[in-house]
Amino acid sequence: MFNAERVKKECVAWIRDFFEKNGPDCNAVIGISGGKDSSVAAALCVEALGKDRVIGVLMPCGEQADIDMAYLLVRHLDIKHYVVNIKDAVEGLKKNIPFDLLEQSLTNLPARIRMTTLYAVSQSNNGRVVNTCNLSEDWVGYSTRYGDAAGDFSPLSHLTVGDVKQIGRLLGLPDVLVDKTPIDGLCGKTDEEKLGFTYAELDRYIRTGEIDDLEKKEKIDTMHRRNLFKLQLMPSFEPSM
Repeated sequence: MFNAERVKKECVAWIRDFFEKNGPDCNAVIGISGGKDSSVAAALCVEALGKDRVIGVLMPCGEQADIDMAYLLVRHLDIKHYVVNIKDAVEGLKKNIPFDLLEQSLTNLPARIRMTTLYAVSQSNNGRVVNTCNLSEDWVGYSTRYGDAAGDFSPLSHLTVGDVKQIGRLLGLPDVLVDKTPIDGLCGKTDEEKLGFTYAELDRYIRTGEIDDLEKKEKIDTMHRRNLFKLQLMPSFEPSM
């Protein structure tokens, strides 16, 4: 029942409206990984604002095996881009923290440094940072708080992986970008390998409540409950007056 053409037009109009209210002369600054989410989000911004107001930032951490996909996107969209290798920043921070970081901290560190990089680029280029998370990832908390989960506006947060793919095809993106196997580039595993279920199964469950494997249902429900805090505003104390 998903009407990709209608949703694409609505999203483009929404982006334009956001910038009219939050910086009519500002640029959209987006981290480019070469995956479908950053590809679709960048293409939506180009359609909404024009290619001259979209800036891509490629942020390998040392060697990035699939960085050719990121270059393919910026060439396809013909947008200005910067390449910032974050390896020295990651290693410098690890070196100066006086204890061994836990595995999860090491996994999340590059994502948070990438977001720091995006905001540095954005503030120096009259920008607004694009969040590229989608509904499927947000549902199970598959994002890094203050890393890829941050941003100034979010075009995809109510769209599942399947929705994003459909819109990507409408935008004329190369199939290799739309269909690229989702991988965070940090731990060496695909998203689905880490999650323990496919995005197709997750999308179906989110939209219809239907799932065939009850063990996967319990896993999805548990992840959703545990990670709701990532989608909520930071709790703040309100004194009685």
